Amino acid sequence: MIKYSKNQRTLYFAIGFTLAFFFYITFILGHVSSCFTLDVGANSLGLSFSYTEDIVQNFFESRTQEQLLCYSQFLQIWDAIFAIIYTLMYASWIMYFFKNNRIFLAIPILGMISDWAENYVELLMIKAYLNSSPISEILVSLGSGINSIKWVLSSLTYLIILVGIIIILKNFLTKPKLH
Repeated sequence: MIKYSKNQRTLYFAIGFTLAFFFYITFILGHVSSCFTLDVGANSLGLSFSYTEDIVQNFFESRTQEQLLCYSQFLQIWDAIFAIIYTLMYASWIMYFFKNNRIFLAIPILGMISDWAENYVELLMIKAYLNSSPISEILVSLGSGINSIKWVLSSLTYLIILVGIIIILKNFLTKPKLH
């Protein structure tokens, strides 16, 4: 029986979740988002660093009610699943690079939670818009702020992983050669 070290298993998980991440983007997200995407303009509020009332209003006004309902379903189901997948991918890589520093796992987990919170606020804004109610400035500010936090956490996650890659490469390149 072959025994794998814990770090080898973590590497396999990281590779597996990375493949799942790319497959999900390629085969799922593109397909399920096609019902609300437009040829011109932003196709998701969450892909910008922040947004204003005008941006939200224009985003909603440029779509039909059916497209907004589809976008709501996307936020509730498909984007929530995507957050789990990318968090598992990032967490696996962080665990692989930083075996004893699990505190770094808090960053991608908080990023996932902020993604979900932002989606919830977007759903509240869509509901208000579809009910012909004005979109609350407070909701827009809250959603935009959470969105910015999500992107800061995402950037920190990338930085942590980049540092891990640099450390692995440095250790590999400076490892004493056996003669």
